Amino acid sequence: MGLRWAVSPTDRSVMREEFRADLAQVSRTLVMMAEAVQVAMRRATEALLKADQTEAEQVTDRDAEIDALYRIVEDKVYDVVARQAPVASDLRVVLTALHIAGDMERMGDLADHVAKSVLRRHPAPVIAPELTGVLERMGEVADLLASKIVTALNNLDAVAAAQLERDDDAMDDLHRRLLKTIMSPDWQHGVESAVDTALLGRFYERYADHAVNVGRHVVFLVTGENAA
Repeated sequence: MGLRWAVSPTDRSVMREEFRADLAQVSRTLVMMAEAVQVAMRRATEALLKADQTEAEQVTDRDAEIDALYRIVEDKVYDVVARQAPVASDLRVVLTALHIAGDMERMGDLADHVAKSVLRRHPAPVIAPELTGVLERMGEVADLLASKIVTALNNLDAVAAAQLERDDDAMDDLHRRLLKTIMSPDWQHGVESAVDTALLGRFYERYADHAVNVGRHVVFLVTGENAA
């Protein structure tokens, strides 16, 4: 369906066809980015749980594609601002798109970090057996968040966007559970393993934080008001 950009009927009636085409291109690229970062973290999680070198390498190889999509959005936004000199709601649209792309580019980087953690420790697994369930669940929450971003961007769905705040609470709870485990006196896997696991938890937690940022940007795009 694509984004239905938040402009009034009056604005739409006077908007130049070229401007509409530019926004449509940005819209398509943002949806492509959202789908790409979802796949990236999903595959990174699979690589993590299975200590799969091939899967991890494919995630790292495809991170450049997400970066390229970000540059497309960035270049198009700067071009639109320079050529069209948008004001008011139109300016809000293009600048918000840039913020959304920036957060999703960072989400792609975090998936890449997870995959690189797998490669650094291969063929040994990165995670201790007692934390497999926690990391698996963190991957599931990350996938849910990314899925709602796709929906929010594709349909300009402020409801789905607002739900990201609530879903992030589940990721925060899992992150605290992970840290509690590696800091426990019962931890038997050494400092290096604890550090690697803490970093992994941070990657997932930050992935979720950037997803929440995207949700807030979408709410702002739809309503013109910052999310609470």
